[in-house]
Amino acid sequence: MTIESFLPWTRWFLAFHVMSVMAWMAGMFYLPRLFVYHCQVQIGSEESARFKIMERRLLRAIINPAMISSLLFGILLVLTPGAVDWHAGWWHCKMAALLGMFAFHGFCARWRKDFEKDQNRHPERYYRIANEVPTVLMMIIVIMVIVRPF
Repeated sequence: MTIESFLPWTRWFLAFHVMSVMAWMAGMFYLPRLFVYHCQVQIGSEESARFKIMERRLLRAIINPAMISSLLFGILLVLTPGAVDWHAGWWHCKMAALLGMFAFHGFCARWRKDFEKDQNRHPERYYRIANEVPTVLMMIIVIMVIVRPF
């Protein structure tokens, strides 16, 4: 089978991968921002309870499923013969940034649990800085995929 015979399926995989990544990134941009606002409210207040619900629903209903579907469609793309030059440097850089994104996702999940237990250990400024991490990682990933500088 030639790569041309895989193209119709590959385009569908790519479309669903891009949509999944967009949903995942939207959630990853918003969740740390919710943490910033959550730091500003009184523990045990109605506002705190509302943030806990918003954070839990965002993570469980949007971010987690979007991450899983991004991963699955990405794997399908990688398994397409000829789709990846495994010796190219950009591929390794993209994978390192992707691993960073998975790690940040895990940190966000842990921080959400801390807020849920009213045991947040970080100040508002910490989450303001953390809010920039997915942006930087996304920029690296997009540049590696589109520009392929090395």
